[in-house]
This record gives sequence, structure tokens and C-alpha cells, in this order.
Amino acid sequence: MKPINLKQKHTLFSKQWHPHQIAIVDDMQVLLAKLKGEFVWHTHDNEDELFQVLKGTLYMQFRDRTEVVNPGEIIVVPKGVEHCPATKNDEEVHVLLFEKLNTAHTGKVQHELTQTEYVKI
Repeated sequence: MKPINLKQKHTLFSKQWHPHQIAIVDDMQVLLAKLKGEFVWHTHDNEDELFQVLKGTLYMQFRDRTEVVNPGEIIVVPKGVEHCPATKNDEEVHVLLFEKLNTAHTGKVQHELTQTEYVKI
């Protein structure tokens, strides 16, 4: 039970689109990630997903619109909603993710960016 410094934890890794687990809360996990470019269109059939932007600007793409998420803001993607996180202008965005432990990184989609395990830091 010690405070977790999010900025310090972000210095421990450089790979983008590879979430790192920093805490577990009941059956939920708290992840940190660095994002750059466009991810993979996917859904999570049974789990909601929360993104908090810590640095940069996240563009959460949905099939009918794109939501801009600025530092200090969150967006919740409800279960079953297809989405694709993205960044623009070669910007690296730092995010905190909050999701169930059994949430598959890219849902049912298999892609070269898909992670099956998250490093604990």
C-alpha cells in the first residue's frame, strides 16, 4: 500500500501499444501505456474500458465519430462498441487504462500489436 507515481512508472518502458500493469483492484487492472499512431479496430464484447489521458491528445475513433480526449480527461468505451485509439502528428500519448483482468487486448481480433500478457511494473 504505497503511492504509485504515474510519471515515474512511464519512464520504465518505451514500447508503444504495450500496456504495463501497475495495480489490481478487485477483478480490475490498472494499466499504463504509451500510444503513437493508430491502433487496431476492435471490440470487447463483455467489458467496458476506461482511458485516462495523462499526456498528449488521444483520438478515440468510433465508426460514426471521433472523440478528442485531452490530458486530465477520461473516456469510457462501453462493452460491445467498436473503437480504435489513435494519436496524430507523431505525438506519443500516455494513458492510464482501467479494465477487467480478463479483458483481451484487442478483443477477438488478432494483430501484430495484440498482447496476451501485461508486464507488471
